[in-house]
Amino acid sequence: MSQKPIVHHQITLKRHHKWIIGSFTTIIILFMITSGIFTYTLFLRQEVNFNALDKKITNLDLRTQSNINTISEELLRTNSDINEIGSSIGDINKEFDLLKASVGEDFSGVIDTIVPSVVTIRTNSGQGTGFIIDQRGYIVTNAHVLASEDGTLATGIVAITSNQETLNAIFIGYDGTLDIALLKIEGDYNPVKLGNSESIKIGEKVIAIGNPLGLQFSVSQGIISAINRAGANGINAYIQTDAALNPGNSGGPLVNTDGEVVGINNFKVSTAESLGFALESDYIVKIVNQISERELEEALL
Repeated sequence: MSQKPIVHHQITLKRHHKWIIGSFTTIIILFMITSGIFTYTLFLRQEVNFNALDKKITNLDLRTQSNINTISEELLRTNSDINEIGSSIGDINKEFDLLKASVGEDFSGVIDTIVPSVVTIRTNSGQGTGFIIDQRGYIVTNAHVLASEDGTLATGIVAITSNQETLNAIFIGYDGTLDIALLKIEGDYNPVKLGNSESIKIGEKVIAIGNPLGLQFSVSQGIISAINRAGANGINAYIQTDAALNPGNSGGPLVNTDGEVVGINNFKVSTAESLGFALESDYIVKIVNQISERELEEALL
């Protein structure tokens, strides 16, 4: 019996079938590559944009901080300028007050400064004037203001300030030759400024502050008529002035247009008008230092 030969069937793709399948695979591969490239490109662009934005933010922060620092510095400079302007205005006002006095308009600026440093001195036998020369409350006055009728030291010495505060005054010492006494009251004060009496000039305008006839803190204006006049003690240490001096002015300050005390009002010639005398300020300083040293030496004995 004859057998039929076995035929193996083979599927043979035609050429165009192979081309279609190959083309489809290629498209997929190309799509994947293209998608990858696009995704990577998008990522890079986002990274570049992010870095650029971060840089802008950083630069903005730096500029903002720089602007804040600049504004702060400007505010500090402005505040400093305001303070300097305020100080300058204060100095200008002070200079203007002194200028008004120097040209003869008035002494109001000087008076406002000096009167708080002037006190009324009152005892059981009379009264006069004094002025504070040290912030601790040391007062200079005439020795005769503190004398009783029999020539001894009066009792009940008090100082009355410009705001009408009455304070007990401690007697420190005196110099009989130049008629200077030193007192002290408790408290903290603005002292007068003692000028250099060697620099004063004849014709210079001055004011005398005191308590004439009990009229507290009265002011009279005049000029320096002469310097180095001799007093009853024979010492050429007195300023002659035509500023009115009356009982109660003794011990008060003679003040120039700069607000400096150039003398202490001491006496007047009763038989003449406008003829008053004040001990020169340089002698005040000298005698006060001597009294202080003498009292210190006695305290140490």
